[in-house]
Amino acid sequence: MRTGTFARATALSGAALLALTACGGSDDSGDSGGGGDSGASSEKQVNVYGTDGNMGNALGEDFDEEGALAGMKGTTPLTELSGDFTDRLLEVDPDLQDYNYSAESYDATMLVALAAQSAGSTQATAFGPYVNALTVSGEKCSDFAACVEIINAGGDVDFDGFSGPLSFTDAGEPAQASFGLLQFGEDNALDDSKTEYQIAGDEANATTTAGPAPVAGATSATPLVIGTLLPETGNLAFLGPPEVAAVQLAINDINAAGGVLGQPVTLVTGDSGDASTDTATQTVDRLLQSGVNAIIGAASSGVSLTVIDTITQAGVMQISPANTSDQFTNYNDQGLYFRTAPPDLLQARALADLIGADGNNTVGILATNDPYGTGLAENTKANLIADGLPEDSIETVIYDPQAANYDAEVQQMTEFSPDAIVVIGFEESSRIIQGLNTNGVGPQR
Repeated sequence: MRTGTFARATALSGAALLALTACGGSDDSGDSGGGGDSGASSEKQVNVYGTDGNMGNALGEDFDEEGALAGMKGTTPLTELSGDFTDRLLEVDPDLQDYNYSAESYDATMLVALAAQSAGSTQATAFGPYVNALTVSGEKCSDFAACVEIINAGGDVDFDGFSGPLSFTDAGEPAQASFGLLQFGEDNALDDSKTEYQIAGDEANATTTAGPAPVAGATSATPLVIGTLLPETGNLAFLGPPEVAAVQLAINDINAAGGVLGQPVTLVTGDSGDASTDTATQTVDRLLQSGVNAIIGAASSGVSLTVIDTITQAGVMQISPANTSDQFTNYNDQGLYFRTAPPDLLQARALADLIGADGNNTVGILATNDPYGTGLAENTKANLIADGLPEDSIETVIYDPQAANYDAEVQQMTEFSPDAIVVIGFEESSRIIQGLNTNGVGPQR
């Protein structure tokens, strides 16, 4: 438990305010990430925070006025990506603006291929039991060719991917993850120079169960077929391009190294849409009819919950690069659901730390009404309370992502007048933030 976080932060903020007063005023430019008075205005600057569903450059495209998002901070599962990796992604898709969940998508594809190679089979029911153990203990490797060499020698693989060491728990998800602490600049784009990284979770919680022995030197007469269920349309469409590009890059790398079980991997792509449509259901039906052995996706937790039973009960693996809802941790998934994205339990810790470090003593949370939004909101609130913030200093408002407008929710936050407002949502976040700005409680400087 981390007690005293808010007390220390508030003391620091008070000391800084006394120093400014002693100097006769404050700098109008201020610190774009902090609170306090802004320029000559007597109104306090509310700190606004986002999460992985909206902390991308796509959000800034909805704002024309300079400084509309300036100083808005947030968290997203993110590790410091190498220039080589991002350059190769751009070769696949030169129009990429963000890289959110690209590493997780690449690693998910690699784990499917390595599990099939280890099992000597393209059947998910055969290679599923290999996945967790591929991320812990054995001999470390980070590219497909090197890992296959270990497998063919009868060795134990510990795959470290671009998203980190992975280190899956028995539930098939990362025990520990890296989160990017992001911030928007005056141009309403993410200011990469201010990005920091934080580790949440504990690798000690990773599985200690050894997987089955690898089948060395196995081949197959039929290729491994991987399908994608990623957002080409819908409210997460901005996340689609880096995920789609990363899966394609992984397939390219696997096939360049000789493929799986002596055959090139076949890729069948598909759109997940969002939870307001039946796009995902139709795509899954098509993918299953195409004979896929594994499906990468969906990005949305809500979407995955609509198709997970159909996929896993068909004996096909589902591995998501972006599902974060805690509902999946104990889901009855036939042992065929995995994710390279960390559960919201971990992101909530990083988000609460970020809010606490800025000295906020009252917090409003606006969260979309789906498993991702409500789960992250609940976990974040629990962490804030555990850190010492009184429960009555936190107000949570759950909204309908399909609502015609968010006037009532924005008005509720305006009346609460907190030090910080957290917006947990997707593309509708821009309309919410525009409303907050109009009411003087948004990030606009």
